Amino acid sequence: MSPPLGLSSEDARPSGRSIRDGVSVVAAFGTRHRDRDQKQFAVLTTAAELFLTQGYRQTRLDDIAERLRITKPALYNYFRSKQDILFSCHMLGHDIVDEGLENIEAEGGDGAGRLSQLIRVYAGVMTQQFGMCLIRLDINELPAKAQRRILERRRAVNARFKQYLEMGIADGTLVKCDPKFTSFVIAGALNWISHWYRPEGGLSSAEIGEHFVQTLVRHEPASASRRAAVRASSR
Repeated sequence: MSPPLGLSSEDARPSGRSIRDGVSVVAAFGTRHRDRDQKQFAVLTTAAELFLTQGYRQTRLDDIAERLRITKPALYNYFRSKQDILFSCHMLGHDIVDEGLENIEAEGGDGAGRLSQLIRVYAGVMTQQFGMCLIRLDINELPAKAQRRILERRRAVNARFKQYLEMGIADGTLVKCDPKFTSFVIAGALNWISHWYRPEGGLSSAEIGEHFVQTLVRHEPASASRRAAVRASSR
């Protein structure tokens, strides 16, 4: 019997920073010399693809094992249950978002610039497999404790949209609006990318992000000197 989901430590799954490029999911299990992170990531990548294409409930652990060319019992070396895999897909998606947020904070800038960067980052994540998992895979399939952890991370991202809107209004780079309501509008528009995006659709991830920036960011037509004065007064 698998232990209750949601009690696993953070290092029980690969983080966004531990993703290994250049190794196919099958090759990850082709040798015992591959490290644990590679194998966990191979399981998550395979599971996410199956969850998104044929549905979470319709996907069996046997399907994941068969795709990886391993036995079902071997999966239990990396994840304790199908729910644990689903939870980890969500958490890895949020890890990728958080890595983008850290980069935005490191770069700094005014409110409009940070909001624009966040839109680009989030749009890019929504074109990726684990970003799609955040929106298209139902967290109601998970126990209450796991749902709460995912919802906490969702709220943190929404709060960052609101923070950058407030910052832009304060520093004179964005038009006045209701930051809370506008943050929901922006996040909702970006989340929908996960439903309609297709790699063969003609637009790259970066192009989609730029289209959303041009559509959603409302710059305040203030003079550069006024914006500089507002920023200086807020220090």
